[in-house]
Amino acid sequence: MLLNNDLSKRARVHAARLDWVASPTAGVERRMLFRIGDEKARASSIVRYAKGSRFPRHTHPGGEEFLVLEGTFEDESGEYPAGAYVRNPPGTAHAPGSTDGCIIFVKLWQFRRDDLQPVARRPGEGRHQEPDCGQVSSIILFEDAYEQVRIDEWAARASINIPNARGLELLVLSGGITEGGEELSRWSWLRLPPGEALHARAGESGVRAWIKSAPLLHETVCAF
Repeated sequence: MLLNNDLSKRARVHAARLDWVASPTAGVERRMLFRIGDEKARASSIVRYAKGSRFPRHTHPGGEEFLVLEGTFEDESGEYPAGAYVRNPPGTAHAPGSTDGCIIFVKLWQFRRDDLQPVARRPGEGRHQEPDCGQVSSIILFEDAYEQVRIDEWAARASINIPNARGLELLVLSGGITEGGEELSRWSWLRLPPGEALHARAGESGVRAWIKSAPLLHETVCAF
């Protein structure tokens, strides 16, 4: 499967409007945003776990990065409520599931080969930086020489201007923005190629968004 695989072009998906698609594991469904491959794939998706659903234990040779959107995600390392952010480096393994059900935003097979740093942020954890004009808050969840991942919140009707030298992804967590003449509401996903800055305006209730500034595919990305 190829979905939004041309990284030289902008991509926009209103994920909340998509149908849920069943995965091979009972009780686990997906809304796909980006994909190169079939079940083994470089992929960005929103994934829903039904109550009591669980994946068999498996390894992530290409790494896994996820943000919990609703409910509580669980694996051997603990419980992760809504707002938790986790990076499982290449070679890590777990048996994920959810007792009461959850929804996560997850990126697979997109780590660099040498990115071996595990990260587990609880809701609200991270490095708080001074907000820019119009921002309510900005919390850096992860940062190294290659990428920065953060959660930003802007006030109602604030102008949003983010330079983009490396590549940019944005997932609306709450509220909304207007970008390119189109409204992006909760769970809308936007990907911009390097050099295309983000110019948007927050909605009437402001916006909270997950943002990644990084190459859209690292030169040393883990190989299949």
